[in-house]
Amino acid sequence: MSTTDTPGRDDRAFLGHPKGLGYLSFAEAFERFSYYGMQALLVLYMVKYLLLPGNFERVWGLGALQGMLGGLEGQPLASGIFGLYTSLVYLTPIAGGLIADRWLGRRRTVLAGAITMAVGHFLMAFEPAFLLALLCLIVGTGLFKGNIASQVGGLYGAEDNRRADAFQIFYLGINAGVIASPLIVGTLGEKVGWHWGFGAAGVGMLIGLAIYVAGQRHLPADPALARGARQKVKLTPAEWKQTFGLLALIPVLALAIIPNNQIFNAYLVWGDSSFNLMMGGTRLPTTWLVTLDAIVSVSFLAGVALFWRWWGKSRREPDELGKILIGSAFTTAGMLVLALAAATQGEGKIGLALPVLFHVLNSIGFAHIMPVTLALFARVAPAPLNATVIGLYYLAFSAGNWLVGRIGGLLSTMAPVQFWLLHAGIAAAAGAGFLLFRLLLWNRTNGKHLPQAAPAP
Repeated sequence: MSTTDTPGRDDRAFLGHPKGLGYLSFAEAFERFSYYGMQALLVLYMVKYLLLPGNFERVWGLGALQGMLGGLEGQPLASGIFGLYTSLVYLTPIAGGLIADRWLGRRRTVLAGAITMAVGHFLMAFEPAFLLALLCLIVGTGLFKGNIASQVGGLYGAEDNRRADAFQIFYLGINAGVIASPLIVGTLGEKVGWHWGFGAAGVGMLIGLAIYVAGQRHLPADPALARGARQKVKLTPAEWKQTFGLLALIPVLALAIIPNNQIFNAYLVWGDSSFNLMMGGTRLPTTWLVTLDAIVSVSFLAGVALFWRWWGKSRREPDELGKILIGSAFTTAGMLVLALAAATQGEGKIGLALPVLFHVLNSIGFAHIMPVTLALFARVAPAPLNATVIGLYYLAFSAGNWLVGRIGGLLSTMAPVQFWLLHAGIAAAAGAGFLLFRLLLWNRTNGKHLPQAAPAP
């Protein structure tokens, strides 16, 4: 097997990019297919099957975990497990990056992660091994997630302007996997059998692994391993201000994540019982709501980017904090639409008009918050700590998903109107936090008069 260093500019075999980008994009697409397919089924599987009497007792270690989560039962327990699982999924990539940099290298770490995730997906088909399966998925994602993305950056030289376009193509692969997974994994799980859905997720992960192995000779060579070497980082006083300012944003961002990520948790449980999902005499799988959200999100990610490009031709475009504040307003409005849907339900089912409106508003909010905050961190973080600060950025996702699980459990004790009004309040509180940051810290943090940090590879 031959390896390459940074591929040359002459390699344009895949949409004007190196061949390696194609292999990495398709491998990531199938990994995300398996991950989001399993996640779409996870809470419904627990609520409607695994946590019911007779099934609960067969799961190894579930009673002990229930005690750790405060003795929760039923839907609150399912929500708590979901929150713990997803929070750890966003925490372990920090360790995965360290393992790759210090011991295994990126390629072997990605391979180990893919194999571990495939094992986890297939273990989901065996009820007693449910928690072991989740542990495999947590560990595998930590090894896989950050290291495959770093290989995308490694395909390009320092002055190659194709890098930004490459990440857009890479994320298109991710979104393709997100859209397709509920249609296949979700449908099999809900209509044929839960274990068929989880098995399909495992097959998707094996396909992703095979694509990654097939593309090895087109990937960049691993950097030399650090082997525990320590290098002292020196920052200027201005760079320290930038760093602490960004760290102050992490808890605010964690709040902002809660409304959007509740879509995979309590929203699916509520939609399963409250939405009119009948079409042409057939009930649509509840997990298709995730596909709906993914399609709308992709559309508005592109639409928002095009809108601001058009707006900027004749008017002043808002800076990052301005866009984030706009996104907070749209997210709050989306949660209010869900509260309105719950208030108008009556004795029947909720039609899909208001849920679709929610997804539109929430997706506009998502497009103004998540990509923009990542771009902000990449721009402002001082160059000597850029990668580290980007890693800390994902702590917001870990904390936010933990809160998604804890707050989602309230669905069983709160009226749906109050439940979604609570989420509207959380979105508004995040917006207030962003506004305070703008008023108190923005001028000290954004580096307008400082050398700009290089974006993370």
